[in-house]
Amino acid sequence: MSIWNQVAQYLFLKKKDPAAPDTKWLRYMHGINRISILLFIAAMIILAVKLLSR
Repeated sequence: MSIWNQVAQYLFLKKKDPAAPDTKWLRYMHGINRISILLFIAAMIILAVKLLSR
């Protein structure tokens, strides 16, 4: 699986693979990854706004 497919699944842009294992700890890990991706995107937007508003 490519990294872009995984990111799309984290952000609910693509349906997850039904054959993939689904455990409690895996769901926790995916949730933490989803939060970190969203925070990274928010930080990039804030940096872009700061740089463009100079």
